[in-house]
Amino acid sequence: MLAKRAQRESKHAHASVEHGARVFHFVPVLFLLLSITSCGAEDAKSVGEPIEPGRYKYAIESTVDGHQQPCYVIVPKGLRTDGEPVPLLVSLHSWSNDCEYRSWKLERLAEEKGWIYLYPNFRGPNKTPPACGSELAQQDILDAVEWAKGRYPVNDRRIYLLGVSGGGHMTLQMVGLHPKIWAAASAWCGPTDLTAWHNVRKNDKYGAMMRASCGGAPGNSDEVDRQYRQRSPVTHLHNAVGVPVEICHGVHDGYKGSVPIVHSLNAFNIIAKAAGMELIGDEEIAQLTRPDGHLDDPRRSDQVTDELLGKKIHLRRYAGPARITIFEAGHEGNAAAAVSWLEKHVKK
Repeated sequence: MLAKRAQRESKHAHASVEHGARVFHFVPVLFLLLSITSCGAEDAKSVGEPIEPGRYKYAIESTVDGHQQPCYVIVPKGLRTDGEPVPLLVSLHSWSNDCEYRSWKLERLAEEKGWIYLYPNFRGPNKTPPACGSELAQQDILDAVEWAKGRYPVNDRRIYLLGVSGGGHMTLQMVGLHPKIWAAASAWCGPTDLTAWHNVRKNDKYGAMMRASCGGAPGNSDEVDRQYRQRSPVTHLHNAVGVPVEICHGVHDGYKGSVPIVHSLNAFNIIAKAAGMELIGDEEIAQLTRPDGHLDDPRRSDQVTDELLGKKIHLRRYAGPARITIFEAGHEGNAAAAVSWLEKHVKK
């Protein structure tokens, strides 16, 4: 087991870690295994030892371009190197932020459940070509997951993915392009078609950020258009059939928020179509995207209550293990509801 972990971690042997005011530097992992020494309280332990809980900051090297990306890890109490593997919650930062912007409630929920919390940076705010759903940004997340699996007792069958807004965009991007990793995912109010989003945000900061990431405005060139397509989850979500992915969106977003709910409705329909299941109808989409969005004739599944969500549900539909919920709100997420969805699923 330790030899396997050492092989995984050897690519990241010189990462640094911050714990409180202290900063440590790692020596090569093979040396650690031979000498059984520790460069910090949270470093690799010999078999059978407890792993000190806490919140730690690391720099993880990209396996593509060698660039080091910061990443936070929260280790729960009671974790041991020889203990039962525990779930890994991968939380993705929002569109205009990086991993320095914290979700305190989500961190607390993960700690309470005894899950390892992983909060990677993936090239920071979506305003440069390496960010915004790029292959480099995807690999940053994959590298962070592999690093965590090599360092801690992670349950491979319970690796969860979650994001809100820009994090919702990247959650669906990762589910569409790398579906086999995730036991379940929860994506909230994320843009899923960047060309369509640019059309409504072209005169504000989000339009400028997309142009900076994709090399210009849609229609400028074939290459620019390709960048918008490749960075849009709707291009890839047909691959997500079979993944328990939850898509949630406040019905008033787009009017009271930055991302119209049609992004989530269309994303769900792509999954449903690929699964050969019923789509949300065009008339239903038209009704929900009105300023006073609601269904004129809701189905029984649309009239359920969700105590953790705590908001009126306007639409809830399923396509196999995938689910969409449109609820009474604007541009927001709900950590408790998201974690409740995730913990129900274990990968076969």
